[in-house]
Amino acid sequence: QVHLEESGGASVQAGGSLRLSCAASRYTARMGWFRQAPGKEREGLAAIQSDDLTVYADSVKGRFTISKDNAKNTLYLQMNSLKPEDTAMYYCAATSRWGRPSLSRSDYGSWGQGTQVTVSS
Repeated sequence: QVHLEESGGASVQAGGSLRLSCAASRYTARMGWFRQAPGKEREGLAAIQSDDLTVYADSVKGRFTISKDNAKNTLYLQMNSLKPEDTAMYYCAATSRWGRPSLSRSDYGSWGQGTQVTVSS
């Protein structure tokens, strides 16, 4: 299994920005970012394929940007114009299976422990 470790979560005021990082133990075919707030299901936010093809959830499109550094086996999520509803635990996910970038959690077999993002109004 791929070991994933997120970092960069913090408390920030609405309108602010954060950059999350995910260090992976090895390169994988697809990676993505998910988040989960208390009482809610984990939702897919952004995903990226090995050829850099990306997909975003409507709720974050235009505000969040997913990217990766293959040499460092590191995934990033740049989050701008943060809103209070963005408050959640953010998770990095990876899969060695080839396919289109996916926002479905069932497509991923490796998960990090999460990093907390809190946005105050």
